[in-house]
Amino acid sequence: MRTGNEPMNARSALRLRCGLAAWGLAWAIGGTVLFAVAGHPGWAIACAVLVVVTAVDLAVVIHRIRQGPHFQPGRDVPPYEPVRRRDDR
Repeated sequence: MRTGNEPMNARSALRLRCGLAAWGLAWAIGGTVLFAVAGHPGWAIACAVLVVVTAVDLAVVIHRIRQGPHFQPGRDVPPYEPVRRRDDR
């Protein structure tokens, strides 16, 4: 349930998530290359899967950052009413 103060307190850590995804992508690429050179194909495949997952995450985060700020209701918007079940009537 909303408390009514979300527009003032709600923040998204997209830039932090972008940095962490970039850091993870660099490590996953490095791991893929090193394991492939060392002759460990199983670990190289595992790191390659992490490269794909991290690259997709990074693409989503960059897309969200480029979307810009979204509408957030002001103080004059009342909190949402809780969802009532049918048997609570």
